[in-house]
Amino acid sequence: MRSKVKRLAATSVAIVTAATVLAGCSGSSGSGSGAEGDTLTLWTHNAGNAAEYKVVQQIVDDFNASQGKYKVKIQAFPQGSYNDAVVAAASAKKLPCILDADGPNVPNWAWGGYLAPLDMSGSETAVADQLPSTVGTYNDKLYAFGHYDVALTMFARKSVLQAHNIRIPTIDKPWTSDEFTAALAALKAGGKFEHPLEMGTGGSGEWWPYAYSPQLQSFGGDLIDRSDYKSAKGVLDGPEAVAWATWFRSLVTNGYMAQKGGTSPNDDFLNGKSAIEWDGSWDAAKNAEKLGDDLAILPPVDLGQGPKIGGASWQWGMSATCSNKAGAQEYLKFSRKNQYFVDFAKATGTIPATAAASAQIPGYQPGGPYEIFTQEARKFAVVRPVTPAYPYISSVFEKTAKDILAGADPKKTLSQAADQIDSNLKSNNYYAN
Repeated sequence: MRSKVKRLAATSVAIVTAATVLAGCSGSSGSGSGAEGDTLTLWTHNAGNAAEYKVVQQIVDDFNASQGKYKVKIQAFPQGSYNDAVVAAASAKKLPCILDADGPNVPNWAWGGYLAPLDMSGSETAVADQLPSTVGTYNDKLYAFGHYDVALTMFARKSVLQAHNIRIPTIDKPWTSDEFTAALAALKAGGKFEHPLEMGTGGSGEWWPYAYSPQLQSFGGDLIDRSDYKSAKGVLDGPEAVAWATWFRSLVTNGYMAQKGGTSPNDDFLNGKSAIEWDGSWDAAKNAEKLGDDLAILPPVDLGQGPKIGGASWQWGMSATCSNKAGAQEYLKFSRKNQYFVDFAKATGTIPATAAASAQIPGYQPGGPYEIFTQEARKFAVVRPVTPAYPYISSVFEKTAKDILAGADPKKTLSQAADQIDSNLKSNNYYAN
């Protein structure tokens, strides 16, 4: 997701490569993997992300100091190589005991035998107190939980909207599709903005389904039929989806949005290059610092079937091959202390996963300027399809959406995408267990 890529920075954290792991440095034992007796290995994608890594390190240090039976040691990977390292280690049966996973990948990793179900009974609080999007389940079993989530939103300057006689929407009364189109037309006609809308079309990878499939869903379409997860036909290429694709392309043909945006869309917005930015909660504090009271945090547009945003971020789980599952579960339960939900949110500028943590984060308390993000996460979030097929669906949707922006026929392109997904589902026996 774009937020994570942006936050990578130089750090002194030791970076581990997949080759190192497969050479035997994962701490595997003969009876399983990820542990040498009561010493447990933990993998994280946060090498290069010093702020979030610091919280992980603090939890590990606190856990190790809190008892004498288990010891957790960290191995950190850069996000760009993390998933490949996990897949390679799983094939070699050298997964760690504890690992983080991007929320949309949890069903695939559970189905693939990477993750074991969790039992959080006896932890400080039950996962029921968390935002639904921060809990990773598959086949009605808990496999992972996260400390935070993020929310898509729109940023604008109040002064710019007011100067163009554009209503400032609220979470209870978002813009309709017609209002949004009229707003973009007014901003374009004003002459100051070549492209008044910035939606991050210069991004790649998971950003595309995360950012744009909620708009497809707001039109009434989806990536797959969620009633049984056995087909994309009729939902990814139905009339509602074609309407979304036609609208999506029109943003380019009408000059409202660049086919491929810049490499720093938030900086472009702050520098006045765009009037409205489709972005995420992770940039709120930075924007508020520069724009102050002129910053407008806007809910997503209601494109017909209610506003929608993507849900789920990074979560923690236990490998299925862990040779010391009791120790791994003890660590995971320990990590659910309220202070760590608070610490992660403060370090990353993200939405705390629990109401108790939100109450301790400046701006996220009831009535605070960032409470809108928690409200959006509760009211509008749609998790990406809970199916092991999701990684494939994601890659197909990215290419399809890019082709549509480049001028490909919406109906034909969406139909081809649905056929590709259905072929993948069939060839994998619909990912039956």
